[in-house]
Amino acid sequence: MTVNGEAVSGEVEPRLLLVHFLRDNLRLTGTHWGCDTSNCGTCVVWMDGVPVKSCTVLAAMASGRDIRTVEGLEVNGELDPVQKGFIEMHGLQCGFCTPGMMLTARWLLDHNPDPSETEIREAISGQICRCTGYENIVRAIRWAAENSNGNGAAMKEEVGA
Repeated sequence: MTVNGEAVSGEVEPRLLLVHFLRDNLRLTGTHWGCDTSNCGTCVVWMDGVPVKSCTVLAAMASGRDIRTVEGLEVNGELDPVQKGFIEMHGLQCGFCTPGMMLTARWLLDHNPDPSETEIREAISGQICRCTGYENIVRAIRWAAENSNGNGAAMKEEVGA
């Protein structure tokens, strides 16, 4: 598979989940593992450009696929506008849900560069934040929408997503 633009391979047990392959085998610990039931959304990554919950995907199923993790948002030392938005608008508290929220937000902005608050809330509805009331997360995504200047699409192309 390709992870954040880099070809990777390895032997895995047939039952190994993608989230564990990313964290344990590749040491990409930005992808979090929270519930084992696909309810929390902390494990969201992109597979072939689509957000998926990596706790529901076997690592073997990702063979030949393009995977993007939160580590792939930053390119050449430049934070993605979504990452900057979470900083500027205090869109996180404990940070556990943040990687999944950021990847979902980037996907949303790549497909809808000017989403309404309702559209943002709908996009992140599959993810649970136990610390915030989502207000600052929504503000962070709006900030990113207003300050992207097309950066998301350019960054997406650079990492081969």
